[in-house]
Amino acid sequence: MLADDALGAAREDAGLPLDPGYIRAFAAIAADPNQMLAVAEEDGAVVGTLQLTFIPGLSYKGAWRGQIEAVRVAASRRGQGLGARMIRWALDECRARGCRLVQLSTNMSRTDAHRFYERLGFSRSHFGYKLDVGGG
Repeated sequence: MLADDALGAAREDAGLPLDPGYIRAFAAIAADPNQMLAVAEEDGAVVGTLQLTFIPGLSYKGAWRGQIEAVRVAASRRGQGLGARMIRWALDECRARGCRLVQLSTNMSRTDAHRFYERLGFSRSHFGYKLDVGGG
């Protein structure tokens, strides 16, 4: 699902065998108690996924925040409410972990995603910047 759009197709590799980088990343995420990979499954097939990271911070009097990343819903399931259920689940997980804030970012070209997150109560509050440093 990571490669199932124009942006992902340009940066991901869905071929088999899997690139070893995916295996290393999965192992690192699985070993970190502040990381969660979640999948939505239907009839034995993965139809959605997201990554949830819990981040300690000094602002807001030492509050924790949740970071939602890599939200994907299978093309055949889009527009049926699955993405909203996944985000609500992630928000509940953040609340259970005592997070004060939940944040996410989405590519500026993903205008449908912008509307989706705003419908769920997220607001455009910050500018985000990324720099590809070529590691890994």
